[in-house]
Amino acid sequence: MAAVTEFGVSQFLQGTSRQTLFLKKKPQRQRSHMLWGTLRNRNWVLGSSPGALPLRCQAQENPKAVVSGGVSSSVEEQPGLVEKSASEVVHLYRVPFMQDSAAAELLKEAQVKISNQIVEIQTEQCYNIGLGSQLSSEKFSVLKWLLQETFEPENLGTESFLQKKRKQGLVPVIVEVGPRLSFTTAWSTNAVAICQACGLTEVSRLERSRRYLLFTTSELQDHLINEFASMVHDRMTECVYTQMLTSFETSVVPEEIRYIPVMERGRKALEEINLEMGFAFDDQDLEYYTKLFREDIKRNPTNVELFDIAQSNSEHSRHWFFTGKIFIDGQLMSRTLMQIVKSTLQANPNNSVIGFKDNSSAIRGFPVKQLRPVQPGSACPLDVAVHELDILFTAETHNFPCAVAPYPGAETGAGGRIRDTHATGRKL
Repeated sequence: MAAVTEFGVSQFLQGTSRQTLFLKKKPQRQRSHMLWGTLRNRNWVLGSSPGALPLRCQAQENPKAVVSGGVSSSVEEQPGLVEKSASEVVHLYRVPFMQDSAAAELLKEAQVKISNQIVEIQTEQCYNIGLGSQLSSEKFSVLKWLLQETFEPENLGTESFLQKKRKQGLVPVIVEVGPRLSFTTAWSTNAVAICQACGLTEVSRLERSRRYLLFTTSELQDHLINEFASMVHDRMTECVYTQMLTSFETSVVPEEIRYIPVMERGRKALEEINLEMGFAFDDQDLEYYTKLFREDIKRNPTNVELFDIAQSNSEHSRHWFFTGKIFIDGQLMSRTLMQIVKSTLQANPNNSVIGFKDNSSAIRGFPVKQLRPVQPGSACPLDVAVHELDILFTAETHNFPCAVAPYPGAETGAGGRIRDTHATGRKL
């Protein structure tokens, strides 16, 4: 497999490498199955030579990794998110992505789970910078300053630190993973906002990818490379990069909105779409929504509407179970589960200030010395002031399905904790 062609940012900005890029049509081999949509019936290969690697962001259950750096591999290329245009993304590389201790732990895990042929792992991160127009040399210096480590500026470069590394008697393999191209990450949104505030209005998107250089005692089999790639990325939100990105555009076509024939087929139609899309509607939900659309709204629902209903009308959002009527042995109970839980506060409020509200609860605190501005809203001295501060308590229930995507799950839960405490209070 041919080596991945790369060129420096300065070369890109001067336009010396753009003439070497070309689009070459490649026949479609099989239908693409995408997580978020389908591909039009064409594939394009982007490269600087007839043997260049096709640029794809793969989205399979068992993604195929593609090696680079002149290492041959017969890893099968699967259709995925196909990049179409060139000359729109420049790259900066920074080392290391992982500290030595973390890389050593990853090496141990790879040796146990993948192969003991892997004897060393080195890492770097690649900043894929989408530009609307060329950057001047002054602005490029500002961009580098933003992305480099303050005390180690030499660890940021326009060329890969890993690409040319070799070790006597060892085989190098590079695997690169990063966010799916079909959506912009929160990190990119913040990074672009910072760039814009610094006058870098040409920057439209900035995504990070992670590059792993594996040194092996012998050529690593394709399926082992694929297993390593699967181990170091979350396929719900990320994919394997088989070549350096040249554009953030994709040829993904959103799925068409479908109407579910509830008017014609009744509950049976809802049961089928419930299983197909995993709405988790129970019998009561199926009966209610069948009646809602057939008798009240009198039209067929769309798959988008049903997906929204499954989320916004869920137990998490509505607390149907906790606030619903309770029947035990046919007898209606006088209180709901939510009322039973809240009854403890009503019976013994004691030092409670806020309880059972949407964000956090609070108990009475004590006087605290604080530094506060003498004239809030302007540059001014700080003065010591004594204020009574209450103590906040919160329990986060909204954790993204962690078994599906653990890292975004942890971020959602942590973000909820931060938001809840900041959003708690009462008008004086």
